[in-house]
Amino acid sequence: MIYTTNGIVLRTVKYGETSVVVSTLTALFGMQSYIVNGVRTHGKNSKAHFFHPASLLEMQVYHNELKNLQRIKEVKWSYLYQQVFSDIIKNSVALYMVELLQKSIRQPETNEDLFNFSEDAFIQLDAASPEVTANFPIYFALRLAQLLGLSISDNHSTQSKIFSVAEGKFVSNTLTGEPVVNEQVSFSISHLLKAVHPSELDEIRLNKTIRKAILATMENYYQYHIAEFGSMKTLPVLHELMG
Repeated sequence: MIYTTNGIVLRTVKYGETSVVVSTLTALFGMQSYIVNGVRTHGKNSKAHFFHPASLLEMQVYHNELKNLQRIKEVKWSYLYQQVFSDIIKNSVALYMVELLQKSIRQPETNEDLFNFSEDAFIQLDAASPEVTANFPIYFALRLAQLLGLSISDNHSTQSKIFSVAEGKFVSNTLTGEPVVNEQVSFSISHLLKAVHPSELDEIRLNKTIRKAILATMENYYQYHIAEFGSMKTLPVLHELMG
């Protein structure tokens, strides 16, 4: 049966001589893998440009619940970026977001709220100012955690002013053996938790040391709560470009 759904490209892998397998977060079916035949060819009919990581697509797809590998019938842009593919900093942020989604979502379960948030986040990134872009990876990591059921309590206070990676809230003392997050970084996390829309990030100014520490903390948070999460390969690049 053929369905029309929007999708976010997360990964594209070569398959055979001219085909690719595209891992895509879709609005209708959650995480799905699609084989696209004949896409790696030269000429004006090539559709390879649609399948870069972070591409936002509208697709007509064949879907069979019994198959792990689906097929795409037709594809077009659902949103055409103005800056994400051409601006090196925005592209590095987008690739961080793509990797976080890919590592966090393992099962093909529909989650409309998660998809809508993610799709809108990429669109907001495309239009973001440099000040908003600088804090965007942290904003995305914090909000995605909430949608994955790993939400962080914004209970920061004079008594509870240390962020606990294990508990996902602010505490007076962390558990033995968990990563230590200092009070300044913890306060900044609490401040960022209050941003409900990317435009509010413009008012939150962080230096590169604090921003780097928060991103490391969020990596630790995901590693602690998601089995076999691993390390974020895009983080060193992000630090280098945005330092």
